[in-house]
Amino acid sequence: MKQFVTCLAFCCLLVLGCKESTKNTPQQADSRVDSIQAWVAKGRDNSIDVVIRRSLLLKAFDEVQNRPNDTVKTKLLSDVSLAFLRLNDSAQFRKSNQQALAVALQISDSTVLGTSYWDLASFYSRNSIIDSAYFNYAEAQRIFEAQGNEYFSGRMLYNMAVEQGRVKDYTGSEITTIRAIELLKPLNKKQQLYNCYNNLGLITTELKDYERAADYYGQALSYLDNSPGDRTKYLGTLNNLGLVFQQQGQHSKAISYFEEVLKDPELRAEKPQLYARTLDNLAYSRFKNGAVTRVKADLEEARQVRDSIADYIGLARSKYHLAEFGLAQEDTAAALAYALEAKEYALQSSNNKRLLETLQLLTRIDPENATAHTREYITLNDSLQQVERQMRNKFARIRFETDEFIAENELLARQRQMWIGIALGLFILAVLVFVIIRQRVRNQKLKFEQQQQQNNEEIFNLMLSQNQKIEEGKQSEQKRISEELHDGILGQMNGIRMVLLGLNKKTDDSAVSMRSQAIEKLQQVQEEIRTISHELNDSAYQKFHNFILSIEDLLKSIASPAGLNYTFDHNGDLEWDAIRGDIKINLYRIVQEGLQNCIKHAEATEVKLSFDADENHILVKLRDNGKGFDTKKGKKGIGHKNIRSRVEKLRGSWDVVSAIGAGTTVSVKVPYEIQASGQEMDPFEDAVLQEA
Repeated sequence: MKQFVTCLAFCCLLVLGCKESTKNTPQQADSRVDSIQAWVAKGRDNSIDVVIRRSLLLKAFDEVQNRPNDTVKTKLLSDVSLAFLRLNDSAQFRKSNQQALAVALQISDSTVLGTSYWDLASFYSRNSIIDSAYFNYAEAQRIFEAQGNEYFSGRMLYNMAVEQGRVKDYTGSEITTIRAIELLKPLNKKQQLYNCYNNLGLITTELKDYERAADYYGQALSYLDNSPGDRTKYLGTLNNLGLVFQQQGQHSKAISYFEEVLKDPELRAEKPQLYARTLDNLAYSRFKNGAVTRVKADLEEARQVRDSIADYIGLARSKYHLAEFGLAQEDTAAALAYALEAKEYALQSSNNKRLLETLQLLTRIDPENATAHTREYITLNDSLQQVERQMRNKFARIRFETDEFIAENELLARQRQMWIGIALGLFILAVLVFVIIRQRVRNQKLKFEQQQQQNNEEIFNLMLSQNQKIEEGKQSEQKRISEELHDGILGQMNGIRMVLLGLNKKTDDSAVSMRSQAIEKLQQVQEEIRTISHELNDSAYQKFHNFILSIEDLLKSIASPAGLNYTFDHNGDLEWDAIRGDIKINLYRIVQEGLQNCIKHAEATEVKLSFDADENHILVKLRDNGKGFDTKKGKKGIGHKNIRSRVEKLRGSWDVVSAIGAGTTVSVKVPYEIQASGQEMDPFEDAVLQEA
């Protein structure tokens, strides 16, 4: 039992420990990254022992393996591989670099992919595997160009140009260097521009285009300042300018450049290789210029400096110059010994150019073996030319494939842009067609509405004109009937009365009684006819307010079905039917809209409508006892918009006064004109109003 409890407690602690470990995972991951970066930084520190640096980099590399494949891992692998490259650990560099490339390809990390190709190219260049170096520089350049990174792209082009120059592809190297300058110049990258122009100077020197070489070296100097690093480059460029004049045979001018370089008091201590090279060149130019004093001493001093720093390439040059000087001094034995040593140093340093020059010199120093030296020269020269030709062809093939790849990408980009342009054009065209069609429909609809309104107004005016004619005819007929009754019937009745009066001469009682009754009846008829005649005559001039009657009918038709009590007051002195038709139509619709709002929205039970007028304006007020609303929120309903539109058409004004629970009052004020009597519109037809 105790064992079970102990085991259970241990499991709980283990689970809690795992949870705690899980919670700390992000912090631990960050600390591990920091540790790896610290180990890499120490691995690059030249002040630390090489063995310790290597062990720290191995530890960093092993720790990186525990990370998932992400951009952090590729960056760390790239840093570790570069540190191994600077440590000259070829095996570990290749291993870490290969892994960085693989992971970068897998996760499409183009930045690390480009820098990893760059590092690999540098490795091949150090080991004189020129074609592989050029290929990887080209791969890196393609990636940086695709990223739009002109600075790195320009640097890769410069490195490619250097590799081309190493296999004597001078024309290709010049073209590639100019491409690099085109990218770097807008960025004002002075150090890289110096390198490019210095490389152009070296190329044109090899092509024996000495005038352009001097010009390129001059442009290179313009990008230098007074920093210590640039001071060394400045002295190196002066030495190169001296070599340009040396190769032209202008030794006095060359000597002035070499002496200018050697004036630097710290040159021998800080840059012994440059010091030895310049001193050797100075002694050689003096020798070629006819001097003998101090020539051998300076050549020997240069040789000793080069020997102290194990500069085998420089030693081959020093031995060559000593052999040539010995031959000139007719010291054949010494010259032969120096020439053979120059040959060994050239072989040791893989300096084929110096080796060929030394073999040529040996044919002069050692005539007995001149044939063997010549044969060796021809064999080496042919093999070098073949290798250089193969390299140039390979470079050309790489450039062609790269250009083909770029051309394909540009073609795809142009096709994509073309399709995007076509799609955008079609979309814009569709939008324009839609807008045009919609605008035409709206214009047609507006035109139709305007035409309809115009037609309604014409119909309304025609009906008013017709009603006016009918009313005039009615009045005329009333007058005619009145005249007929008055002048005809009354005249006849008067005649009858006179006849009857003549019968009154008869004196019998019955005749008298009958006559008397007849006379009374005739008098009654006369009075009745007179009354009718006057009534008919008066009705011809009586005013019928058909517009007001239409408003009353509107109130009845809307208010009564809704149970809405209403009162209607109007100014009886105004000839309402003499007002223009469009004013009456719009006022009718405004009242109609207001009544509908009272029922729909206000929920009113009582409404008061008043029509009044002053000399120039008609005043309409519609009040209800409904629930009201907050006027600060604005009048956004379609009904209010319609009222506003109609008031604006009449060049009038309107106002709404309302509060929640206090009802609503709508006031409308519009100008009016009374039409001339010839255009009097009476009566006002409700049907026409509704049509309008």
